[in-house]
Amino acid sequence: MKKRRRIAFVTGSRAEYGLLQPVMAAIRSDPRLELQLIVTGMHLVRRCGLTLREIVRDGWRIDARVPMQSGRDDRFEHARAASKGIAGIAKALNRLNSDVVVVLGDRVEALAGALAGMCTNRFVAHLHGGDVAVGYTDDAFRHAITKLAHFHFAATRDAARRIIRMGEDPRHVFVVGAPGLDGLAGRKPPRAGWLQKRFGLPHECNVALIIQHPVGRSPTAEQRVMENILAAVSDCDLSGIMLYPNTDPGYTGIVRVIRQTMQSRNADSWAAVPSLSREEFWKCLQSCRVLVGNSSCGIIEAHSAGTVAVNVGPRQAGRLRSGPFVLDCGEQRGAVARAIRRALAIRVSGHKKNAYGSGRTGRIIARILASAALSDKQRRKRIGY
Repeated sequence: MKKRRRIAFVTGSRAEYGLLQPVMAAIRSDPRLELQLIVTGMHLVRRCGLTLREIVRDGWRIDARVPMQSGRDDRFEHARAASKGIAGIAKALNRLNSDVVVVLGDRVEALAGALAGMCTNRFVAHLHGGDVAVGYTDDAFRHAITKLAHFHFAATRDAARRIIRMGEDPRHVFVVGAPGLDGLAGRKPPRAGWLQKRFGLPHECNVALIIQHPVGRSPTAEQRVMENILAAVSDCDLSGIMLYPNTDPGYTGIVRVIRQTMQSRNADSWAAVPSLSREEFWKCLQSCRVLVGNSSCGIIEAHSAGTVAVNVGPRQAGRLRSGPFVLDCGEQRGAVARAIRRALAIRVSGHKKNAYGSGRTGRIIARILASAALSDKQRRKRIGY
């Protein structure tokens, strides 16, 4: 019997884990492949919700746990976490005897996984390479991973063209769509009132889902922007569900605002959660009136959920919009409020074609990884210009 290929996924945050799940499911169901799961990053940090527990509840077998971050909020911590992650993930890959390492996006955990894979002479597969988004270190980390990867699973044709222009072999660049859209076609929204009941909000209220991440500024600067966003949501007579941010430098300023809001006199109009399961996140996205913040889900997935997104600030600058229902605005209170009011006036109806694909990404990637030649010739990367 032919040996199954061992495909190791590295996940370091709740958001990227949600995107990887359909790909992991496709790998697990393919008899030619063996799924391995390395959990690291924010999943293991208690103050970030200890989302390792969600992975266990979802029924995934965890093959290795690699602590990286301590929860401190400074730039040295970011560098220390990267070095710790590379060493820990490399050790796990050697123990698991993995053939391919799969990483997604542009976070430090993905960079550590790609470097660990390359340094231990494994094949590296990268999802969402070639995207453009300024973020904190997003573009730099994402493009560095591209130069480390052997297989490139681009979400769009534009992204694939950028990867090829970076000197990658076109034969190993595949346009597969965004995995976050898998399983969402034709999905019915939850019953009316689900959102209010789940989060204890007034039944008659309209709700904004708020996801704001730091962009590398000081905690004080990030705090001011989050305060502006929440004030703008209130100005538009909306209640809000706030998801906690990722742990990039400055995140404690956003967390401070969330906690202060939940302790205020108006706390009945707000809800805060460290993380949501993929299922509950999609119910929220389908049920809320508007998504506000700087998360990539506003650029990519919200359109397929039929929800208008107000994209705040520079974090997603340059990223391809999924459709016409993304409204960009500055970080000032008035600018955010004006964008929210425009969003509330839009009614999304009819077929919502998404620039990021139709929701078959996981199966496509599994088929490619099962049949691709893992040869020594391909292992030795060459620049194509």
